[in-house]
Amino acid sequence: MYISHIQISNFRSFDENVNIDFNEGINVIIGHNNAGKSNLLKALGLIFNYSSHKSLTIDDFNKYIEPTRLKEQPPKIEISATIKESKNEEEYSDDLATIGGCLTKIDSPYEAKLTYEFFLPEKEVENYKKIMSVISGQDADLYWKAIDDNFIRKYIYKIYCGNPDYKIEVDNEVLRKFDFQFLDAIRDVERDLCTGKNVLLKEVLDFFMDYDIKNDSQKNKDEKISEISSKKKDFSSQAENLIEQLKSRMKSGKDQMLKYANETGASFDKSVLDFDGSILDTQLYSALQLIVKYETNIKIPICNNGLGYNNLIFISLLLAKMQKDASGEYLGSNAKVFPILVIEEPEAHLHPAMQYKFLKFLRENNGRNARQVFITTHSPNITAAVELDEIIVLNSNNHKLNVGYPGKVFDISNSDDKKSKSYIRRFLDVTKSDMLFAKGIILVEGIAEQLLVPVFAKYLDINLEDHHISVINAEGRYFQHYLKLFNTKIEGAIDKKVVCITDLDPERKCKTDKKPKFKKCYPFELDIDKEKYDYKNSSNSFIKEFEEEKSKGEISNNIKYFTQTEGKGKTLEYEIILSNPNCENIITDSISNAGKLKELLKDFNENKSLNNMLDKLSKSDEDERIREGIENSLWDHDDERKKHLIAAKYLNSVGKGENAIELSDILENNLNDNQGFHFEPPKYIKEAIEWMIK
Repeated sequence: MYISHIQISNFRSFDENVNIDFNEGINVIIGHNNAGKSNLLKALGLIFNYSSHKSLTIDDFNKYIEPTRLKEQPPKIEISATIKESKNEEEYSDDLATIGGCLTKIDSPYEAKLTYEFFLPEKEVENYKKIMSVISGQDADLYWKAIDDNFIRKYIYKIYCGNPDYKIEVDNEVLRKFDFQFLDAIRDVERDLCTGKNVLLKEVLDFFMDYDIKNDSQKNKDEKISEISSKKKDFSSQAENLIEQLKSRMKSGKDQMLKYANETGASFDKSVLDFDGSILDTQLYSALQLIVKYETNIKIPICNNGLGYNNLIFISLLLAKMQKDASGEYLGSNAKVFPILVIEEPEAHLHPAMQYKFLKFLRENNGRNARQVFITTHSPNITAAVELDEIIVLNSNNHKLNVGYPGKVFDISNSDDKKSKSYIRRFLDVTKSDMLFAKGIILVEGIAEQLLVPVFAKYLDINLEDHHISVINAEGRYFQHYLKLFNTKIEGAIDKKVVCITDLDPERKCKTDKKPKFKKCYPFELDIDKEKYDYKNSSNSFIKEFEEEKSKGEISNNIKYFTQTEGKGKTLEYEIILSNPNCENIITDSISNAGKLKELLKDFNENKSLNNMLDKLSKSDEDERIREGIENSLWDHDDERKKHLIAAKYLNSVGKGENAIELSDILENNLNDNQGFHFEPPKYIKEAIEWMIK
């Protein structure tokens, strides 16, 4: 069996009927702060953590219930967990027997249900309505205060099995069979590790003592008991020798020490004080302590270890304890049937490499110690290390929770979806997985946009980090793969705003070539020689496909693309000059022909003629092409031709990555300079950023 689904109503950050599906093995729950990750673990614990405190307070209610509803009916918290049959159910013979009384579906795969309710008893409801009726207005705080003052102490909880409408309370023995081990983000594991005096370590030691015998499949139960009893007897005999040695060493000192008892009258009726004792093997557990032993044979106490390593050691002991607690041979009918491991923010104490190794261990050992694992995290390292199908994304917007399942949005029977899922799985590295945590995403084609877009936003007096917006480099025009994760027309998609910033890159194809192919061209070359060339205003097929799909209602409104003006735009670098033809400061040190570009910018600022500027071009093939294109352009205005002349030269002179780094530094420094130069972000990027924060 496994927990396949949870439905939560009116609990903390969850409003009515929030539904979340789980995987049979590992579940990695991610999302921005206050999305509800910790509250989800708490909700699971209210049902499955037998030892947890189950009564709640006024602050455990979702406070966004309408005052009119509070007036009519006392609020109730309801958490319902669905348990389904596992794929490998035959390996776990006790599952069905444990959950049999909670079944809601008998046919295979069976389903069962456990429901936690925190509610005001029916006999108190009439009085509740009477007190609420005298409160007027829409101030919700007044109603909650009245509930807290008059009724919260009267609330009770129940856990029902099967259909909750029948109100059949679950047998405590059923709940005891679930082993819910929870490690919260703020934990002190050192106090639980140092010596065998600790309960956890003592339990584990006791289970694994004589493990070679206990785990010997060649011996029957009676043989194992007999052999272990023999070892215990041998230990007791050796312990008696130790006690006798102590007694002999105390022989002369004992008389001196105990004479005071005789002199004070503590001994009477011919009684004499003496020493005696025995040592059981279990009593010596407290003498054992965990140590770290190095190759050089140096030993240090575990308490001197780093916090991250101690957390891993503690988790390993916890898994060992879960193995012990699930052993029917060791505990008989007291054994646990369904061990659940719940870890909150493992990255709190583990560096990235350890996070990855830990996740790998959990996956490889899934089912051996913990049948189901729930992990909440803010770490892109962990997200990048797990499979898409194991990720659950919580995204809260205006107090409404959207639950996304990145693995479910791809229909692998469809070849395109199968390709997209494979692409995302391969390229969802630490930087790209950040998009699953952000509240908004700007997808860009390359490193230049990734570096410059956040700086451009600051020129609009917008800090993308403050709005939790991530700029993700798709490393080319691969937006279609990413967008499937966020297209809410697809079930399981993540509902957050996404923009794609893309280049037009116009093209032309020479009709007289033996094998005609479209090649990139400048905007000013478009349509100037239709007899010789075929033209494309944009080589970006994504734009056309996107618009077609959106017009058919196949793409949701939370996704939008932005690009340059058709017929005038080309790339980001090209657009930077078109938006800033007066700005010499953007000519960075890494740009080739920097001197020539500054001359052209100066000529533009001084309103020199187009011919004057064309004369500055060299005799290279590319410059001759630019000259010819500008002279034959269909555009009427020389100012526009001059801007495109500079933009073409700039585009051919920059190295994408290096220039973007230098330019971002120049623009950042300029923001801090009260006498700085004016810079205008490209229009299409400005529009994309403003739409994101609208």
